[in-house]
Amino acid sequence: MDQSALKKFDRYVGTKYHLFNSLFLRLPFDLIHQTGILLPLLTEACKKAYEAGGNPKEIIEAFFEEFIPEANQEDRLTLLFNFIKYIERQVVLFDATEDAAFDQLHDLDGPGTVSDLISKVKANGLTEKLVQKLKDYRLRVVLTAHPTQFYPGPVLGIITDLSKAIKENRIFEVHDLLHQLGKTPFVNRSKPTPLDEARSLIWFLRKVFYNAIPEIVSKIEKQLQQSLPQKDIIDLGFWPGGDRDGNPNVSAEITIETALQLRNAILSCYEKDIQKLRRRLTFLHVYDQVSAVGAKVHKTLLNSMEGYNSSLTLLDDLRSIRKVLAEQHDNLFAEELDLFITKVEMFGFHFACLDIRQDSGKHEALIEEIIEKKAGHGGLELYRAASIAEKMNFLAECDWAIDSSITNDPISQDIIKSILATRDIQKTNGEKACHRYVISHSRHALDIFTIQVLARWIYGHEPDALDIVPLFESIDDLAIAGDVMNALYQFQPYKDHLVRRHQTQTVMLGFSDGTKDGGYVKANWSIYTGKEELTKTARANGINVIFFDGRGGPPARGGGNTHKFYSSLGSTIENKEVQLTIQGQTISSNFGSKDLAIYNLEQLLTAGIENDLYPEHTPDWTHAQRALMKEMADSAYGYYIKLKTHPDFLAYLQENGTLPYYGESNIGSRPDKRAGGKLTLDTLRAIPFVGSWSQLKQNVPGYYGFGEALQERKNVGREDEVKELYKKSGFFQTLVGNSMQALAKCYFPLTAFLSVNPRFGEIWNMIYDEYLRTEKLLQETTSEEVYVADSKPNLESINLREEIVLPLLTIQQYALLMLKGRKAEGAEKAEKAEGAEKAEKAEKAEGAEKAEGAEGAEGAEGAEKAEEKAEKEMVDLYKKLITRTMPGIINAARNSA
Repeated sequence: MDQSALKKFDRYVGTKYHLFNSLFLRLPFDLIHQTGILLPLLTEACKKAYEAGGNPKEIIEAFFEEFIPEANQEDRLTLLFNFIKYIERQVVLFDATEDAAFDQLHDLDGPGTVSDLISKVKANGLTEKLVQKLKDYRLRVVLTAHPTQFYPGPVLGIITDLSKAIKENRIFEVHDLLHQLGKTPFVNRSKPTPLDEARSLIWFLRKVFYNAIPEIVSKIEKQLQQSLPQKDIIDLGFWPGGDRDGNPNVSAEITIETALQLRNAILSCYEKDIQKLRRRLTFLHVYDQVSAVGAKVHKTLLNSMEGYNSSLTLLDDLRSIRKVLAEQHDNLFAEELDLFITKVEMFGFHFACLDIRQDSGKHEALIEEIIEKKAGHGGLELYRAASIAEKMNFLAECDWAIDSSITNDPISQDIIKSILATRDIQKTNGEKACHRYVISHSRHALDIFTIQVLARWIYGHEPDALDIVPLFESIDDLAIAGDVMNALYQFQPYKDHLVRRHQTQTVMLGFSDGTKDGGYVKANWSIYTGKEELTKTARANGINVIFFDGRGGPPARGGGNTHKFYSSLGSTIENKEVQLTIQGQTISSNFGSKDLAIYNLEQLLTAGIENDLYPEHTPDWTHAQRALMKEMADSAYGYYIKLKTHPDFLAYLQENGTLPYYGESNIGSRPDKRAGGKLTLDTLRAIPFVGSWSQLKQNVPGYYGFGEALQERKNVGREDEVKELYKKSGFFQTLVGNSMQALAKCYFPLTAFLSVNPRFGEIWNMIYDEYLRTEKLLQETTSEEVYVADSKPNLESINLREEIVLPLLTIQQYALLMLKGRKAEGAEKAEKAEGAEKAEKAEKAEGAEKAEGAEGAEGAEGAEKAEEKAEKEMVDLYKKLITRTMPGIINAARNSA
């Protein structure tokens, strides 16, 4: 790997970070008192102790004995909390330093960028082919509110300013911003509401995407030297306030308010741009028109009847001004006006497309309740006994009218109101503002058709402005997705619906739940082959299928080097659009500034385009390659299932990691499981599942089973076939590279004490053995000595981040172990107390009690209550210690959940 890149990283990130980190010691806060001096000592103690096989409890206790022997338990806990606060700010400083060096570490005109693509296209005589491709090609990035973003809004603002100051070497400003950082709270005092989450992500829309996306379009037009017929080649999607799957806090009222917030945000952006235009377009017959447009936009923001009724009328006025500029003023400052017109064409009055999502089971319950109300209990029983096809035919013939009064169930009422909300939002913000209804856990054609039926009953006509989007998640559901959609394409009422929707069907595929269900290799291969089947089915029925990928941050949830997956798709998978979710800290790490956003958006945009322009770069799989990949996926799946079905698998996560604490941390409005009652793997959401493995530094969903799959091929002498597949298949290269990234973020010495645990030792050793085997065999497959996709600077970044949070991880495990110990002591005390109570009752039965004995017992009871109170307070402190360590660990990893 290029050593100069490593030197650049050390110069612009490593050295600068250590330099600015020293400024923390000069900040006059109680937080910093002794903390900055003692923390490096704790880091060193952790490193040495883990090398010697120490455990977190021993490390923390030995640290205090050596450096602060006089500290009592309260003082110790106070210092640990201060360590947490200090490390959180170190992580922010590192983020800002790395972001500041972005253009030094990346070639902004290199592979995967728009400039590189157009340069190659021109050289190869493919300009016209690219222009044609851009006529019907789109990228949609959908921001979600899933609880993996721990930076509150004020901290995001500091990161932006800090990054800029570091980039420009403004030392005194860096000092002041670090001072501000020390005084700024990092945690929410209460759980955010869905509207809080929406406002948080609207910050990124306004501060980053509003300027980044039009700049990409303008760059394409300049380099192609022609205007694009469709400007909106990059769309924004939005889930906060619309995704109610498992989140009872999202309602139709919240959805409508979120749409209003989006509308107000984009109109406010337009107002600011118009003010800038007024300072430039001061010419005769232009200035007055620009001023009039500004006044009318302001009235639109105030919901005045004198404002614009749609973005189309605003565009008409802007184009009229543009014409005068060309005819009378030599196109002076035309570029600024053109850029603003592009923004209005792209963002309209909606800014981002708000999706509605709900679980298929909730729709099924509503349908059955309606049937019982309309057709009686007998009708419901007949419906339940019918086949899927019979149910669909029955519902197609029912011509009912309903509103929310038909049910008393709050979720059912919300489904009806949310479908109505789509229509209301479209009236004010435009059709693109809210035109998709996503159905989680889609199992069969009825789950999809149900939404068409409900919408028809609610609207009083067919839903001609609503796209119905099934979401296939489990391994079993992915396997039958093609058959499910084929049944729909053949069903006349749904065929008619697709005619109204321009013969276009969007299908969502869930990487997160797929990995939880079937493991890393099987889930990715199942989604790949599922897309192939869905493509084949759609093409056979004359349907344009669009794939919408539900991806999280880490490889285990479809993250990692995402753009490489799209560039590896061959002709067997439709790619007219690339759509994917962007979640949590991945939003701030990949799209936190304009430069970051432009670079990463271009990587995604060009990945799908290059497939069509250079099909020879992604040849179709040979029969032998496909068979080999399937064998490995099946082997990995079988081995993962053995771990997943271990009787203590879920308990391992619950008792040794942070899984029980996701629900207690104020990081998101959505509960950590889909339904009430006992937590199971089925009800457990993918984010806390994957995130808990990440906090344990074991990252099981990112590699488990891969090593077994490779070992089985090696056992029969087929390792050369695997190596050849790695050389030839972009898909397999990306699968391997992202898994290597997951391996790089593992640190098993942290939990090595579990290897001899009577209950959990077996699971720990199973995981560790598979980690070692995967590590070894992926090295052999790739001939790479480092575990990271792409570069040594990436590995160096991971290593520095892991070093920063090593004390944080140790504190977390220390608190977990202390709680375990207190739980065991409590159980022992309870057992003794029960024995003493029995003895006392026996004495009373014999008449042995005396007045002074009663007084002694009363005093003992008071002391016992005081002890119980003190114990509860201590337990609460340890729990708080655990939840407070979680944000820093996740933020440092940047794509851990």
